[in-house]
Amino acid sequence: MRCPKCGCQDDKVVDSRASREGATIRRRRECVSCAQRFTTYEAIEHEGLMILKRDGRHEEFSKEKLLSGIKKACQKRPISPKVMEDLAEKIVEQITEKYDREVPAEVVGRCVMDGLRGIDEVAYVRFASVYRRFQEATDFVQEVKKLEASQ
Repeated sequence: MRCPKCGCQDDKVVDSRASREGATIRRRRECVSCAQRFTTYEAIEHEGLMILKRDGRHEEFSKEKLLSGIKKACQKRPISPKVMEDLAEKIVEQITEKYDREVPAEVVGRCVMDGLRGIDEVAYVRFASVYRRFQEATDFVQEVKKLEASQ
């Protein structure tokens, strides 16, 4: 790990704690050279999980891409970054519990829609419009009516 201040690669761990319900480890580090303190996070890497796209292509699963999609749906909505990160983490856990090597993109999309439905209806409809490829305004109206009917 490089010191963000001086670039030195020698540091010592001052403190370690579980973070995000045990999914990551938070480490407080101190640079041996300049004594700058900084924080790092360690997480389990889910190697080899591939997404099977609608067109048959395979793509490596990316939590960052998942979180980016959630953030776009939640843009300009009163949703904290922590809530979005927690949703992404929950979806990753669901997927890795159920699938070892390959997960259909539809499964990921449904998990995101289910999660967003419980957080924010506007974010849900935004994500659904892209995920389900809405072509006309009537598609939006139908989705909103389904949402109202489920309440």
